[in-house]
Amino acid sequence: MSSFARFVSLSVVLVVFLTSSIASAVRLKEIATVAGVRGNQLVGYGLVVGLDATGDSAGARSNSGVSQSVLALLEGLDVPLALGSRITARNVAAVIVTAELPAMAQPGQKLDVTVSSLADAKSLKGGTLLMTPLRAANGQIFATAQGSLLVPEAEVVLKGGRRPVTQLATGRIPSGAYVELAAPELQQDSTVEFIFDRADYAQTQAAVTSMKSLMGEDSVRPINARLVSVDVPVEPNARMSALASMMELNIPIVAEPARVVINSRTGSVVMNQSVSLAPFAVTHGNIAVRVMPRRPFVRSVDDTITTRNPAVVALTPGPEGRLTKVDESASLDQVVRALNMLGVNPQDLMAILQAMKATGALQADLEVI
Repeated sequence: MSSFARFVSLSVVLVVFLTSSIASAVRLKEIATVAGVRGNQLVGYGLVVGLDATGDSAGARSNSGVSQSVLALLEGLDVPLALGSRITARNVAAVIVTAELPAMAQPGQKLDVTVSSLADAKSLKGGTLLMTPLRAANGQIFATAQGSLLVPEAEVVLKGGRRPVTQLATGRIPSGAYVELAAPELQQDSTVEFIFDRADYAQTQAAVTSMKSLMGEDSVRPINARLVSVDVPVEPNARMSALASMMELNIPIVAEPARVVINSRTGSVVMNQSVSLAPFAVTHGNIAVRVMPRRPFVRSVDDTITTRNPAVVALTPGPEGRLTKVDESASLDQVVRALNMLGVNPQDLMAILQAMKATGALQADLEVI
């Protein structure tokens, strides 16, 4: 096998085909959330110190923003400075700190934070984030972050030596922030709304039926394919019990719309079990594919089984002159595998699938990411 064919077989196309062995039911908590029970994004500006001369290059200039931030920090800590003092610092980096405030978070709870370089620091490894207030979109401070950064580092060995393969300008601080202000509380109304992850009328109706069996016929009101309103008790104990019981409800799974997702960067193809093909023929470059129904199988003179059982009946030679024939029923999985064996690159595969979709041969939604 040539190096090209080996590359194709290893990296061109990855096909994941979901079969009917998928679970027949899921819990309500896995397909819906309670309206208002959500996290909030937090962000803050801070300084990382203690770097080994890998900080912002602007820190070497006394009139830079980094240097001004250091001066403001020292003044805030009541460090006496001479009038007109200037400072240079190559061991400091300006950073943006981000975190997510979980729903119903309480003061004292710890959060993980991500620290990312704002300027041109070469590495944040070994640095320490100084106390940084984290604000929500409304400007309120909900948490404060501080601590030593964890910056993973990995290398690959090449002919010319070792080469880092990780991003050193971003690090994490596990449990690096404390919640200072409780997250906004959900109002305890007699009505709770459930928001479904997917706007599917059939799936939402299946959920409504299960919810009515638990809460009562008049207590559950579907608003649309994504939103369902449910009457719940106001008393805290009864409310908690009702919501917990609903979240654990088993909801029958309705088949999702047929979909094929292509990753244009890696050439990966992912499809679900609903994908089907109609008979078609396509040519692309030096490749031709023809899929058509099999001939009827005759048991007797008066007994003919007329089933559409398409198969890949012909493929023209690919780069290495090989022919491939699929004798079983042709699914998109088989077509992609056959094309892969002929050495089709990701760009050719995407072009073929898009042409199949345009002609109606590919009976699925096609999404390129």
